[in-house]
Order: sequence, then C-alpha cells, then structure tokens
Amino acid sequence: MSESLSDPDKLQAGAKLRHRYVIPQDIPHGLTNLPPVEITNKEMEKPDDGEEDMCSDLQDIDDTIKKSSPKEANQKIKERLDDLANVNLNIAITGMTGAGKSTLVNAIRGLRNDDELAAKTDVTECTKYPTMYPHPTLPNVKIWDLPGIGTKDFNAKTYLKKVKWDTYDFFLIVSSERFKENDIKLAKAVRKKKKLYYFVRSKIDNDIYAESTKRDFNQENMLKKIRDDCKKNLKGLGSPKVFLISSFDLERYDYPKLISTLEEELPENKRFVLIHSLPVHSLDALERKKKYFRKLIWLSAFGASAVAITPIPGLSLACDYGILVSFFENVYKSFGLDEKSLELLSARVNKPVETLKAAKESRFKDGVNEDVLFDMLKKPIVVAALTIEQLSSFVIGIGSLTAGGVSIATIYHLLKKGLNEMAEDTKRVLKVAEIA
Repeated sequence: MSESLSDPDKLQAGAKLRHRYVIPQDIPHGLTNLPPVEITNKEMEKPDDGEEDMCSDLQDIDDTIKKSSPKEANQKIKERLDDLANVNLNIAITGMTGAGKSTLVNAIRGLRNDDELAAKTDVTECTKYPTMYPHPTLPNVKIWDLPGIGTKDFNAKTYLKKVKWDTYDFFLIVSSERFKENDIKLAKAVRKKKKLYYFVRSKIDNDIYAESTKRDFNQENMLKKIRDDCKKNLKGLGSPKVFLISSFDLERYDYPKLISTLEEELPENKRFVLIHSLPVHSLDALERKKKYFRKLIWLSAFGASAVAITPIPGLSLACDYGILVSFFENVYKSFGLDEKSLELLSARVNKPVETLKAAKESRFKDGVNEDVLFDMLKKPIVVAALTIEQLSSFVIGIGSLTAGGVSIATIYHLLKKGLNEMAEDTKRVLKVAEIA
C-alpha cells in the first residue's frame, strides 16, 4: 500500500534533498500517490522544440530498463541521474600576461571582478601557479586560471607539464591583442596531447570603443577585420577556431558561438554540465538550459514511475517523490532563481534583490517546497492519448501497458509543466533586470 501525501517522513525526506540529481541513500523515498488521470484525444499543447525525437530518447531509456524489474529499473535510472550530476568539468584559461584571463574566469562563473569569491585581477601577472576556482553553485565544475605563458617560470617548452595538462577538458587560449608565437606553440602542444583548444580574442569592447569615434566606423566590418587578422597570425594551425569576446558582456559578440561549438565538440557526458554551469544572463542561455532539461524529463519520469507501474484502482498511481524534488530543485538553481543567484544578478545589474524576487509569479516563486509539489500532485491531470500510445510499447515487461503509460505520462506532464513555469519566471526576472 502506498504512503499518504501527508506522511511526515515524506516531508522530512523532501526537505533534506540536495540541489542536484543525487538521491541520497540514507533518506527514505517512499511512494507518493499521483492524482486521478483523464485521458483525452485532444491535442493538449504544442510540442516543445526537440520533442519530435521523443522516440529516440525513449529507446535510450528502454535500453536502460529492458529486462529489469520495477525496483531495478528505478535504481538504474537513479544511478544514471547521479552519474550525470557528478560529471567533472575542468576548464583551463591560459594565454599571455595581461590578456584578461582572470576577468574571463570571473565572467564564466557569473561574478564581477570585485565580488568576494572572484579571481584577483590586475594589469600585471597575478597568477603565479595554476589556481582553481569552483563554480558558485556546482562544485564539480572547476575553472582554472593558469599562469601566463612566456613568463620566466612558465616558458612554452615546459608549460603544459608544469600546469598538469591532463587535468583539463579543454583550453581557452586568451589574448587581448594579436596572438603571438608562444600562443601558437601552446596550441600545437595541446593539439599533440589530443586536447580541445580554442582561441579567445578578449577585450573586444575596448577595441570597439577606441574605433567608434571614427567617421567611417562599421562594427561588423571591424570585427571581421580583427577575426581575419587573428586567423592570419594563426595560419600555421590550419583552421583555428577564434572567438571575439567581452568578459563584461559575455552574451554579445562570439561567446554564444563558442558555447555552441563546445556543445558540438565536448563528449556527451560533459555537455550537460557545461550548459548547466552557464550564468543565465540572456534568453539564449535560458533556452539552452531548458533544452537539456527537457531531455532529462523523460529519464526522470521513467525513474519516478518505474517503482509503481502496476495499475492501482481508480488510477491513483504512485511515484518516487525524491526524483521529482531533485528535478525541480535542480532546474530552480540552474535557471538562477535561487537566493544566491539572484544576489549575484542584483550586484551585476545594480538592482535590489527584492525587486528581482518580486518578478517571479509562478507557484515556485518562493522556491521548491512540499506545499508546492503536493498542490501539483493532488490536482487532476489531463494526458493526451497520443502520448500514452507512444509510451506504451516502452514499458513491456515492467507492468501493465496502459497503467504504465499513464503513470509515466502523468509524471512527464508534471515535470514539463514545472519546467515551463520556472522558465517563464526567469524571463520575468531578466526583463526586470533589463538584460533581456
């Protein structure tokens, strides 16, 4: 018999869950009754972008839970979510002294140079040895500020060995002027080690400001000229990838293109943690995150329902409450709706944090808590019959086809609804912050 929604242990379990996809082993996760489900043939809503490949996503899940009992399937999916949460990403930022490496480190972490946890910046070389700066909210994401290449203690010949090159997933080679011989030597050495590397032409806003007073100034022509000049200096590397960036306004110029390139070239298990770590300072960043969370909805829905796919009289189905809480808390933090993220945004845009908080209007405006989730769970849910039909063939061997499909589709609906509500809250916050 499944537990009641009002079970005190369930409240305590939900309160203790961490803001990640880990389901702690020492916290009891029982079953929570889902609301009655109505099946309709009507089109419920327009599918989100990316949902057209639902069947391929489901096939991937099916490979995980095939020939598994409900309990085993639930555990396997929890392990997959846990593994995803624990993927480490190490980003190396290097280049010549004074190129703006430390400022870029801070920008990637969503910090200003004068924030308490910011990397130290100066016109002279501040970094004497590889220094790791953790992401403000994701400890498994580490940004490394490496000493400037070409300094007395770090010459090009021995540089990679001294900075322990195998620590990093990819290198950003930064220069605020033309790329020099040492930059090229470093890139060749990194390529020889079969590591990813990208050239970042920094302080592009300074160049634009300096040229903008000219009568014939054209920004696009100027940026093209700088980009072509960089590639010309790097011609010995074949077709180098060069990105023009301003650390004080990341979302402008080539930063989105850099992120798109990393999405294409990083190993699959690193892509999500990269996108998850990005500060949400634009609608583009928000949509990137939303796309990845949509993919996780199916995995979470199957994991939450795999423990209870056997039909229950009255279609009052059951789910693993812990997976629901973990999903929503992770989205909430990743979208920048938590207290710490709003405080950082407040400092960035010089607006009171209370003003930013007031922009949130959804049921999650005060956070992810039991009252909000129980309110979602107890209300009747309408699930499209088409969704049930698509899901049915993927629950063979785990339980009743119809009941299993309804259970998974119900949880899918809840997760998708919560994701969309939080995304709308984030859009409102960005609008008030005047950066979207």
